[in-house]
Amino acid sequence: MTLNCKGRLIDLSTPKVMGILNCTPDSFYDGGKYLNDNAILKQTEKMLNDGATFIDVGGYSSRPGANHVTEEEEIKRMLPLTELLLKQFPEIILSIDTFRSTVASGCLDAGAAIINDISAGKLDDNMLPTVAKHRVPYIMMHMKGTPQNMQQQTNYDNLLVDIIKYFSERIAAAKAIGMVDIIVDPGFGFAKTLEQNYEILQKLNLFQNLEHPILVGISRKSMIYKVLKTDAKSALNGTTALNMAALMNGANILRVHDVKEAYECVKLAEELMPC
Repeated sequence: MTLNCKGRLIDLSTPKVMGILNCTPDSFYDGGKYLNDNAILKQTEKMLNDGATFIDVGGYSSRPGANHVTEEEEIKRMLPLTELLLKQFPEIILSIDTFRSTVASGCLDAGAAIINDISAGKLDDNMLPTVAKHRVPYIMMHMKGTPQNMQQQTNYDNLLVDIIKYFSERIAAAKAIGMVDIIVDPGFGFAKTLEQNYEILQKLNLFQNLEHPILVGISRKSMIYKVLKTDAKSALNGTTALNMAALMNGANILRVHDVKEAYECVKLAEELMPC
C-alpha cells in the first residue's frame, strides 16, 4: 500500500505515525497548548524528530459536546498555520483535520497534502469533489451525527457490519469521482460506547476487507482512561498498550499525541510480524 502525497510515495507496508497538532482552545487533551507560533513550531519539530511521517493539524475540536466553530473562524485558524508550518518545514507532509470543503481547499492550495475528514464527506457535499480535484489522500472516518450529538447515536443493528457497509458506500462515492488514495478510520469514540470501541479494536482486521489502509486514533481517549479510572493526562501507558493491539490487528497508521512512544510500538511490532 502506498500513498501519493504531493508526488512523494509513502509506503504503508510498514505502519506509520501521524502526530496530532490541535490548535484549538478546547480539545480534550491538549486544548490551548499550541496557540502561538513558537509553541506550534517547537511541538511540530519534536514530533518530526520523534518519528512522525505525517502531522495532522486541526482547528475545530471534535470531542463529544465540543463548542461549534464557525467556518470563518476555522479558516482564520488554519490558513496561517498551514503557511507557517510549510514555510518552516518545507518537506512536511501536512494533513488537515476538517469536514469543511472551503477549509480543505484553502489549505491544499497553500501546500497541505492530506485531508482528514471526521464525516467522510457527509457534512459537506463539496468535500469529496474538492479532494478529488486536488488528487490528495483522503482519510474518511465513521461517525453518526455531529460532534455535538454523536454520543446519543450509538445504536446499531450490527456494529461491525453497519460500519463496514458505511465505508463501502463512502468509498464507492469517492472512487466514482476519481479518488485514488483513501484511508479508513473506524472512528473510536465517535458515536460509539466504551464496549463498542473495544469490539472494533478486537475485530479491526475485518476492515482489511475494504482493501484500503486503516488509521487508528485512540490516543489518550476516554475508552482508555475510563477503564483505568484515571484521566487523559495519565493515559499514555494505556494508549501505548492499545496502539500495539491495533498494529497487531492490522492498523497502518497510528494517529497520536505522543509520537516517540507510538514509533517505538511500530518498531517492536515489526519484530513480531511474520516474515
